[in-house]
This record gives sequence, C-alpha cells and structure tokens, in this order.
Amino acid sequence: MNAPTQHVMRQHAEQQFAQELDELRKQDQRPKPENWMLSPWAVVQYLMGAKLDNGFEVSAKYIGSARLMEIAVATLATDRGLLLYGVPGTAKSWVSEHLAAAISGDSTLLIQGTAGTSEEQLRYGWNYAQLLANGPSDKALVPSPLMQAMRSGKIARVEELTRIPADVQDSLITVLSEKTLPIPELGSEVQAVRGFSVIATANNRDKGVNELSAALKRRFNTVVLPVPGNEDDEVAIVVKRVAEMGRALQLPAEPPALKEVRRIVQIFRELRNGRTEDGKTQIKSPSATLSTAEAISVINSGMALAGHFGDGVLRPVDMASGLIGAVVKDPVQDQVVWNEYLETVVKERSDWKDLYRACRDQS
Repeated sequence: MNAPTQHVMRQHAEQQFAQELDELRKQDQRPKPENWMLSPWAVVQYLMGAKLDNGFEVSAKYIGSARLMEIAVATLATDRGLLLYGVPGTAKSWVSEHLAAAISGDSTLLIQGTAGTSEEQLRYGWNYAQLLANGPSDKALVPSPLMQAMRSGKIARVEELTRIPADVQDSLITVLSEKTLPIPELGSEVQAVRGFSVIATANNRDKGVNELSAALKRRFNTVVLPVPGNEDDEVAIVVKRVAEMGRALQLPAEPPALKEVRRIVQIFRELRNGRTEDGKTQIKSPSATLSTAEAISVINSGMALAGHFGDGVLRPVDMASGLIGAVVKDPVQDQVVWNEYLETVVKERSDWKDLYRACRDQS
C-alpha cells in the first residue's frame, strides 16, 4: 500500500505542485501537443513562475535563463530527445522532473543510470516464473519505464546517462530515431504513442563517466544548464530550496538568516572560481564540485543540528562540519586548499570571525 501523500518524505513534483498545475490547466488556452497536459507556453510559466490572470501565483522552479527552458520545452514538442547537460548540482534532475510533471502529469517513469544499469532495465525484462511456465508471452514481459512511456505517450527520464555503460546507452538509438522498441522474442514491437519523449541528464565531472557515442548524441538536442551566473541568483535558489526542504523534512529550526546563506554561497563560488569575489586574491580550488545543491545540503544539515541540538537558530558552529565535509573530499590535497583559504580569506574578514573560529575548531 502506498503511504498517504502527506506523510512521504519527498513528494513527486506533480503531487507537491498539484494546485499550480491545476490552475495553469484551467487558464491555459493555447494549443497543446497531443497527450500534453499543458501547452509549451504554460510549461515554461510553470518552470519560471508567473502571475496568472486570476491573480494566482505560480512559484519559480528554475531560477535562470527563461530562454534555456523555452529551448528545452520546444525540443520536447518535436520528435527529438532532450539531453540536459552540465556540471553536478546545476538542477538537471530538478528540471527534468518538473518538465515531466508539467507535460505528462507523471514524473515517475524514471531509469536511474549507474555503472550496473543493464539493457534489460532500459528496454524490458521477463517474469521468469511466467517465462518458464508458458514461454515468451505478453504476460511474461516486464516493461521498463521507457516502454511504459512509449505505450502511454508520456515522458521517460534517464538520469545520469553517462554513467551507463556505452553499449547499453546505444540501445536507446532505435527508440529515439525510429520511435519503436523491438521485442524479437515475441516477433513484435512497441510503437511510441504521440507525446512520448526522453529527457536524459548527464555530466562530465564525475569519475566513471562513459562518453556518449556520436550516433546517440545526434538523437538528442542538448541544453547545457550553467551554474548560477551571479551570487544573488545562487542565494535565491538556496533560500528557496532550503525553505521547501525544511518544511518537507519538518526541521525544528528557524529559516536561516540571509547573511548565513550568503556566506556559504560566497565561499562555494570563490573556491569554485579560484579567486575571491572582488577579484583581488587568487586561491586554489579543491577537487569537490561545490555545487548549489551541496550548498543547500550544508544549510539543511546545519538547520538539523540547530533545531535538534541547539536553540533553533542557525549559527556558524552548526554549519562548520557540513561546510568542511563539502570542501574536503581528498583528505590531503583538499585539506591544504581549505586551510589556506581559511587563513588567507576567511580570517581576514572582520565580520566572519565567528565563522572562522567555528571552522578552526572543527578542523
């Protein structure tokens, strides 16, 4: 039995934002591609946020370039697959989920790519009890999320495509180019219903990345999601996601002060870029990605500490361990980089003394 929606740790996008999707459907008078819940225009409004004619406000799911979202949605309105590409933590999975929720009303047709993902997980498998009893048949067939999406005219999501072995990746080529999935054992095939498409996400920074073949790349339109272009945008993203996750996890802490969020974001941006925000000091960068998603994690961990073991107010001492853990992935190389940054940058900022002391104590 499924857990009641209000008690699950993390609701799917179509559950969490059901009211917004419903209001958009009511107001949406523009033409929709077949089997789409919303028009392409309304999908972008859902992603970027908007105030509807009836005064209802749709929250922003993506803070960044609206043009990128328009290109992504326009791609899905054609017969091309969409590849969301970028370094870790640039909201690829987040955008993928919300695109599927807005277009299909279902973001759950998901294949999580790993080094162990097999061709059967992408295409279809078999119920071996049925197979042994009756031989290959429709009853014995176990459809993958990809096959289910093809049959129902929905969006299939493939996360971390470049972590899947190259020969398994290429099993997508026929699906993307011919819109069919052959089932040789039954002498049949599944033909995609209109509305079907594939959204894949990939990055080139993690270890174990398998390059996409040229043939597979040609079947996708690629949209590169950049890291937030400026500090204010990144702070806005962190504040929004921390608030949402704090409510979902029922953390017993006050929302963090903007000053604390801005300090974490500034540290991440400086270490990521190899220089201080004023451009005056060059610094070394650690091996860690230091993405926006990791900044959100540092704040959430700090809120949990403050709420359960403090007075509910987020302070530097609550964030220090999470911050150091995010930066120092290599205990030798990254520790040197972090200590140097702490002594030459953090220590010299007069209003950062409390953060400096908390980090020194943790180090």
